[in-house]
Amino acid sequence: MYVEPKVVAVAVAGRYAIEDTLGRGGTTTVFLGREAGGRARVAVKVLHPELATAVAKRRFHREVEFLRTLSHPNILPVLLSEEAGPLLYYVTPYAGGGSLAALLAAGGRLPLDQTITIVRDVAAALDHAHAHNVLHRDVKPANILFDAERVMVCDFGIARAIEAAGEESSSGIVVGTPAYMSPEQARGQRPLGPASDIYALGCVAFEMLAGQAAFTGPTVQAIVARQAQQAPPRLSIVRPDLPAHVESAILQALAKEPGDRPSSAGEFARRLAGP
Repeated sequence: MYVEPKVVAVAVAGRYAIEDTLGRGGTTTVFLGREAGGRARVAVKVLHPELATAVAKRRFHREVEFLRTLSHPNILPVLLSEEAGPLLYYVTPYAGGGSLAALLAAGGRLPLDQTITIVRDVAAALDHAHAHNVLHRDVKPANILFDAERVMVCDFGIARAIEAAGEESSSGIVVGTPAYMSPEQARGQRPLGPASDIYALGCVAFEMLAGQAAFTGPTVQAIVARQAQQAPPRLSIVRPDLPAHVESAILQALAKEPGDRPSSAGEFARRLAGP
């Protein structure tokens, strides 16, 4: 169930002016807003009503407040989290260059050098967050944004904030996107480690080069089963122009066991770039 723009506009009036709907995802509806009395444009991300009802709001705000301590050039910061009546939302700066998801939808597969650049910047963001004990838990093309010449990763730790707030209210919410979800995350393993985000980044790298996701299926259950049991398709079949080390790096990132993956996101980026 999605939130209507008129409802959001009324709820945040006086603080933000809602200008447009940017998109809808698994957990939020995203609106383009402008700060009242100012020029700054922001993304107002409103949790779907069923989620907002299911989570402990104080815990959600506490988790988001902690995430605000992350500061890195490739991380889109969270500015605040608020409630307005029944709505629970958080706000980030607006990155006007679109998303990797939109880029892939428009043009399919990407050149190797562009893929390496994007993976390098996302890996830098992940390594910084992992050094501060923050996992992303939902690395996917829709959460990789472009702002001028910079690649920025958004929604760091938001999945964890929703899950933790759900645990406190005994809702048992699990957040993630099946096509990019590591086998251990899909089976509900706790705690997760950085290797889970590295797996997701491997899925994103595969999709950038192949023009399609590594694991697909008619249902969520089918995708999760393939993540756990099947090897990804051979990149060398759909992209015979790629150097052998590229496929090798991605296969390692997509290893079923966390301990078999690169030791860090940065290491994966280096292996992808080659010797």
